[in-house]
Amino acid sequence: MKYKGICIAIAALAAMLPQGPHARAQNPEQPEVPVLVIGTKVAPPFAMKAEDGTWHGISIDLWRHIADQMHLHYRFQETTLKGLIDGVADHSLDAAVAAITVTGRRQRVVDFTEPFYSTGLGIAVATDAGISWWPIIHNVFSLGFFRAALVLFVAALSVGVVLWLIERRHNEHFAHRHGFGASVWWTAAAMTQIGGAAAGGKVPKTLPGRLLAILWMVTSVIVFASLTAALTSQYTLRHLHGPVNGQADLRYARVGAITGTETTEYLGREHIKHHLFANAEAGLLALKRGRIDALVYDRALLLWLINQHFSGSLRVLDGTFDPQTYAIALPQGSELRMPINLVLLDAIRSDWWRETLSAYLGPAYLGPS
Repeated sequence: MKYKGICIAIAALAAMLPQGPHARAQNPEQPEVPVLVIGTKVAPPFAMKAEDGTWHGISIDLWRHIADQMHLHYRFQETTLKGLIDGVADHSLDAAVAAITVTGRRQRVVDFTEPFYSTGLGIAVATDAGISWWPIIHNVFSLGFFRAALVLFVAALSVGVVLWLIERRHNEHFAHRHGFGASVWWTAAAMTQIGGAAAGGKVPKTLPGRLLAILWMVTSVIVFASLTAALTSQYTLRHLHGPVNGQADLRYARVGAITGTETTEYLGREHIKHHLFANAEAGLLALKRGRIDALVYDRALLLWLINQHFSGSLRVLDGTFDPQTYAIALPQGSELRMPINLVLLDAIRSDWWRETLSAYLGPAYLGPS
């Protein structure tokens, strides 16, 4: 590869230059082989550190595959997510490999290879989440609810006025000023299906009044039946099964996120309040203990962590949102970018890549790539 040739040429030139006795004694025959410093961080199942200090995972295995193909020498250096981006930006790291999302902000300070994995945010919830009435209370007292109530009130008042104008000369119960109140009350009672609406013979007597009353009662039955069905499907069947059943419920729940990840940026853009945790394990533990209602994080990572450590107590909801892609970060202008891209693109379309994803994520979830 081009980079390998450049390194060998530089090493050969350095070997021909005059050197001190100490340098010649250390390496009298072969030039020093450049060793790349590759930054990484724990991000299961993309980057995981064993007890003996060795690294493995989807991203790690991909880098090893690329390095083998390009005959690169390297060593891993563990740091934080911020340390990965900062290290690549200031050239203290030759590359960063983990679960690094490609964003515009990061693209301004580092270069990225072609994406090797496409994913999105997911929501983890407790499997035995209790009943939460807050979403119901929030919707009942929302602006939309008050608007609907105002429309019904105006409609009942209007029908009551019309009924009073029709009946006041022919029905003693709706006559004079007291009759106006009785007419409006009868209209409201008929609308809400109160049994005493016609008590005491307070019913329309004229044909136009009775036709209006029939029309009003039929309309009321249809409106309230539709309203009851909507409330049942939206609240009873949905929110009574737990506080979070989808992305829209995050606004009314106690949401957790991981510090320094793209999740916090998404929640900030959507104006969703959230609690921050140092890592996903801490967030999932808080979810299990009931301190939060949902944890928003990369869906593939949530699936891995829950299957490994919280199976049975936590689950990941179906579906993803806020699509993201993972790539290898390189210093801007790095000569490694083009040769790495060539090997990477071949690798992610090979049987080896499908077997790697299957080994870490299982045959039932290969995920997009």
